[in-house]
Amino acid sequence: MTAAPPGQGGDNEPAQLAESGHRGLAGGPRKVAVVPHTHWDREWYDPFQTYRLKLVRLVDELLDLMESDSSYRHFLLDGQLAVVDDYLEIRPENEARLKALAASGRLTVGPWYILMDEFLVSGETIVRNLQKGILRGSDFGGVMEVGYLPDMFGHVAQMPQILDQAGLGHAVVWRGVPSAVTRTAFIWSAPDGSEVRAEYLVAGYGNGAALPEDAKQLTRRLSSLEDEFATFLTPGEPMLLMNGSDHLRPQPWLGRVVAEANAIQDDFDLAISSLADYLASTSAEGLVEWRGELRSGLRSNVLMGVASNRVDVKQAAARAERSLERLAEPLSALFVPAERWPAPFLDLAWTSMIRNSAHDSICACSADEVVDAVLHRYAEARQIGEGLTEQALQAVGRSMAAAGPVVVNPSAHERGGLVDVVVRAVGDPGPDVQVMSERSGIPGTMTLDGETVRTLLGLMQGARIDDQSYVTEATLAEDETGLDVTLVIGPEPREGAAVEEVKRELYTRLTARPGTEVRLIVDQPPVRRVLARQEPVAGYGWSRFAPAHLEHPVRLDGSPDGGLTLFNGLVTVTVDPITGTFSLDGVPGYGRLVDGGDHGDTYNYSPPTNDSIVDIPTSVTVSSGERGPVRASVEIVADYQWPGSVDGTTRTRVGSLPVTVTTTLELRADEPVVRVRTRFTNPSRDHRLRVHLPLPAPAVTSRAECAFTVVERGLTAEGRDEEFGLPTFPSRRFVTAGGLTVVHEGLLEYELVDVVAGSNGTGPVASTLALTLLRATGMLSRLGMALRPLPAGPMDSLEGPQMLGPVDVHYALCVADADPYQLVDDVLLPLQLSGSFGGGSRPDRGSELTVDGAQVSSVRRSAGALEVRVFNPTDTDTTVGLPGRSGWLVDLTGRPVAPFEGSFALRPHGIATARLDV
Repeated sequence: MTAAPPGQGGDNEPAQLAESGHRGLAGGPRKVAVVPHTHWDREWYDPFQTYRLKLVRLVDELLDLMESDSSYRHFLLDGQLAVVDDYLEIRPENEARLKALAASGRLTVGPWYILMDEFLVSGETIVRNLQKGILRGSDFGGVMEVGYLPDMFGHVAQMPQILDQAGLGHAVVWRGVPSAVTRTAFIWSAPDGSEVRAEYLVAGYGNGAALPEDAKQLTRRLSSLEDEFATFLTPGEPMLLMNGSDHLRPQPWLGRVVAEANAIQDDFDLAISSLADYLASTSAEGLVEWRGELRSGLRSNVLMGVASNRVDVKQAAARAERSLERLAEPLSALFVPAERWPAPFLDLAWTSMIRNSAHDSICACSADEVVDAVLHRYAEARQIGEGLTEQALQAVGRSMAAAGPVVVNPSAHERGGLVDVVVRAVGDPGPDVQVMSERSGIPGTMTLDGETVRTLLGLMQGARIDDQSYVTEATLAEDETGLDVTLVIGPEPREGAAVEEVKRELYTRLTARPGTEVRLIVDQPPVRRVLARQEPVAGYGWSRFAPAHLEHPVRLDGSPDGGLTLFNGLVTVTVDPITGTFSLDGVPGYGRLVDGGDHGDTYNYSPPTNDSIVDIPTSVTVSSGERGPVRASVEIVADYQWPGSVDGTTRTRVGSLPVTVTTTLELRADEPVVRVRTRFTNPSRDHRLRVHLPLPAPAVTSRAECAFTVVERGLTAEGRDEEFGLPTFPSRRFVTAGGLTVVHEGLLEYELVDVVAGSNGTGPVASTLALTLLRATGMLSRLGMALRPLPAGPMDSLEGPQMLGPVDVHYALCVADADPYQLVDDVLLPLQLSGSFGGGSRPDRGSELTVDGAQVSSVRRSAGALEVRVFNPTDTDTTVGLPGRSGWLVDLTGRPVAPFEGSFALRPHGIATARLDV
């Protein structure tokens, strides 16, 4: 992202400032720390390799300059080690030169691996990013001990605690700083009370970019800057001049012009400095304190619309994060022997995740080629996670003493849940399972010719016949009358089944005896596929498949014309066949789709001048799906006429295109959650589609999951004319307001709407939560938008963000009083299944790890030990229980903090990492 031009507000025009500045103490010269740097977007409006060509040129020049000119004392390599690795991949021969400059303190690297967006990725991704940066930086003598955050689109509430736990006492920020901060520094505290001193880049990270080569001009430039930002500068404190900006190369004359400027005047004392040295000269005394997230647009753009563009990218991120954080890592750590910990695969996957967390990457405010690369990296990370998860589940199956399906719980809390399993069809299935299909057994013998057998066996993919049938045993026998092939078929794959070996041997013998008779003997017992609610499984535990008695079976009542109702005794869902909406426990209007124009860009939503809202379907068809008792569903098919695009000249929505939206509502036994899936093929450009969800009670605030905590937000947001303070906010996986909890997969943007005055003259209250399902735009950035008139980046036309084609989104609703973190696990992290043929030593049920008293962010192996990271998202103290375990609490760099045995205390909103000895 582009920083403000030198001496100008640009996208981040400051509030009214005093007309004259202050010099140093007692009228002496003001010290000016000149920090040469570049801000390096790894990919943005050009793809990565295009930018890397420029990066290699920049670093080549930098190395030559710093080695030949000792007056060019320091350079900040943008606080991210990815820049170093990207360069050394092309210039490995220059690694020693980089290390020498870094070891001497002249070249500053890290602490991050990449400069990420903080709101659109998980807290665990932020931590892994920092850890990877610190680890890689150790090869260069260590990282800069400053939390450098120059261009993130706002900052999460827990960032001070994350920095503090990595030993970083300073942060450097630009965007999101609220009106309460009126100086170039403030104390920034996390919800748990952790503090850092935050340096506020009022004019952005480029206030000293493109400095003049002439000393007199430089002095005038400094005087202008000092006057412009006088009210922010503290008397006696030095002034920070960030000499660089997006992809700018170093200015080779800088050392000379700084020396000349010092020689011709007494108002300023300039020195080329590192950022860490500058911060060491500052004070934290008397600074205002700000607690929590930074999302104000008062002085700089926070570009809140990045949360809703390219929903496919956000969905891909959510799935990949879940695949690694909640499945592959904990299951591999707990069920795979320590010596087989798949570190190379996980490192590869996490590198892709971290690279994708770069703000221009996950935010999808980039060229279409860049977004294609982002999606590819997410797909590969997810594929690694899924593969490792399957291997861990297979390990559980092999270790079971008894044969049959085994259910694994990848979450920390004990729970039951729906499983879809194929079992032998023996007797009456009973009232607590839902039979989806049944297949009769097929024992018997078929006599075939060799070519037919070749064809049949050639169609098999290994041991797999279909999703419910696998060859679990294969044998071949031969006598003078012919060949006997015996296949035993079961509902689960069996490792070691010699199918391919038998096929090869059969082909060999048929070649030797062409025309011989082949007797194919198939042994497949009758099977049925059933849905059942598994009995509770311990956290991080396993249990043989055991259907639970349904306390609240679900049923489907009514008729499509009169309205269908899903009911389980915990929640009632009734569909309105006229509007296509539905009610929850008698509150109507859920699921109302509201489509409006969007003349914005990838950074910001902005309504067209002449908007037209479509929220009433032209026709609705309601049909029944599954009828229970374990799962029931209703399908709503609604037809709409959406405008085709926004006319760029008149800024009016024009055209009319038909679209069919299919929404499936699903209710399960013994759960208060309604799962919603909405699918359509998007035909239209330049629009935003939101689903409106009534609140059971009026709300003045929302509570949304963010990194390692829940943040509370009001109905408004700070802004200014250059960027309207639109109160659309991001949530990681859930948001609650007015008695409604929404759990979602990658649908990050929400807003409380339908705001009216409260009863009895009280302040404004909201009655609806709007969840953005799609935001389609055709511009990377745009000039002249209603809500942000100046561009935020290149004004390039793009096709990808229009999101033409299939859209498939998922969310869930709960109006009961329930723990949202548990809802997230129940909705997004299903119980896992594995098959077992017995013969191991693992008992029928048990747990590998018990963690209670806090939410678990990570279970993995680190430094050879089992490591658990937890956080307390509540306002009260808690005790984290790890029964039977002992070890050390460590910080985010792995340094020991305190020993523990069995449990440890955790403060409100605290984060803790426990490395276990046993």
